[in-house]
Amino acid sequence: MAATKTSQRTKQGITLKGSTEIVAEFFHYGINSILYQRGIYPEESFKQSQKYGLTLLVTDDDKLTAFLNEVLGQVKMWLSAMTVQKLVVVIKAIDTNEVLERWQFDVECNDSNATSPKSGSEKVSAKSVKEVNAEIKAVIRQITATVTFLPLIETACDFDLLVYTDKDIDVPDTWGETGPQFIANSEEVKLRSFNTLIHKVDTMVSYKTS
Repeated sequence: MAATKTSQRTKQGITLKGSTEIVAEFFHYGINSILYQRGIYPEESFKQSQKYGLTLLVTDDDKLTAFLNEVLGQVKMWLSAMTVQKLVVVIKAIDTNEVLERWQFDVECNDSNATSPKSGSEKVSAKSVKEVNAEIKAVIRQITATVTFLPLIETACDFDLLVYTDKDIDVPDTWGETGPQFIANSEEVKLRSFNTLIHKVDTMVSYKTS
């Protein structure tokens, strides 16, 4: 009598480490997409990159790359510690320092899906990377499409990155504290969200109307 064993493909879930990588990578491509779409840096300073089944633009500027890597490296640590609340991209006019746009990524951390309460070991979520990447693809497409309704930026602009964390979190010495930099007389548009079941990220843009 011959025994047989049937191989079954299982859907690979996401751990806390994997979720942290996914969210940090989304921030990388999301911020780059915003900077390109809104013309904060010249077109020629971006290069093409394939991700999420899309052709995306990422900066080729060494100083900007180093800045983003430093910030997102720290954000990854806070994502892993489940202490990040939101990341905000603030676009403001260089001459007047007036805030013109505010891109807000709200992060909701689900501790119960991250670690086992008994052993403290990483749990695996019931969602696959493929499923999450499909959700992220939809968010990136919406960021790209915002040029159809956002006001044309006609002045030279710069940007700030604001990171909100839980209280009593150690912040690098080179980072400063600032206010929320809200926009007076603004319109808000909520975009799609994605959820690894460990980190959920909601996206919203607010912009000056007058």
